Amino acid sequence: MTPQTSTPNTPLGVDPPPHFAVVVAEVERAIEQGLDEPSFPETLRSAVRYAALGAGKRLRPALTLLACEACGGDRATALTPAVAVELIHAFSLVHDDLPALDNDELRRGRPTLHVQYDEATAILAGDAMMSMAFGLLAAGEDATPGTSAALVRELARATNRMIAGQVLDTVGDAADGAALDPASAVRVIHAQKTGALICAACRMGAIVAGADASRLDAITRYGDAVGLMFQIVDDLIDVEQLESHTGKKTGKDEAADKLTYPGVLGVGAARAEAHRLREEAIRALSPLGDDAQTLIDLTAYLASRTR
Repeated sequence: MTPQTSTPNTPLGVDPPPHFAVVVAEVERAIEQGLDEPSFPETLRSAVRYAALGAGKRLRPALTLLACEACGGDRATALTPAVAVELIHAFSLVHDDLPALDNDELRRGRPTLHVQYDEATAILAGDAMMSMAFGLLAAGEDATPGTSAALVRELARATNRMIAGQVLDTVGDAADGAALDPASAVRVIHAQKTGALICAACRMGAIVAGADASRLDAITRYGDAVGLMFQIVDDLIDVEQLESHTGKKTGKDEAADKLTYPGVLGVGAARAEAHRLREEAIRALSPLGDDAQTLIDLTAYLASRTR
């Protein structure tokens, strides 16, 4: 298979590939089942469901399933790690939206969790989703003990990197950022706060599939590229789209004086960098052959999305 390439202005990927919708439906059902935690008080159970079952893209868990398939595995065996990844993502969104961090009142077209409930409930629901994620992996369903341990390590490492990226993005850290020029600093922040979990989602699918070193390396290079590309496109959406279209507040990065690719490089250069990463991600999948076609199609869609 020869990956297709294009110029930055080629309008590819306007719609997600059909297979993506099938995978997302499977993910939705698995998340619904994975939220059953009888020990929680009703308020906490309700808050967790509000956060985890909101109308999200489900990109990260879908990538776990699709990476498993691309590496020759049965995606049904990757459902548990896929749910774990999405719970970590949902926890991060709940905490990011809090007044002490991004202070957002709208998420996925509806009130954020701390607005819908209260700040204390939002904090605790985020805590609960993190513990639930690792509990699911530790239970080891559909996985050997060695695979379960590898998945826990992978997700823990990515979660730590995500949190570190949020520290740099939100409160800064002179020891880490003082020596970096703005272009390098924004890449470090994006690669951690967004890219780390996306790459881990891909790698966890490959791990479940029992991928050899070559395939795991291909998936890792893909995950690194597509994770950074995804955040650059998010930056572009924040400056180019309306809140009514995206379902969340836009223009907030500039208002908060945060480092973004459009802010540092300009809109045109940021779009060109997203295109370059798109092509890098597609090339990385070459060793996987036709098994990676849905990932290739999905990458084209992610590069051109507007919400």
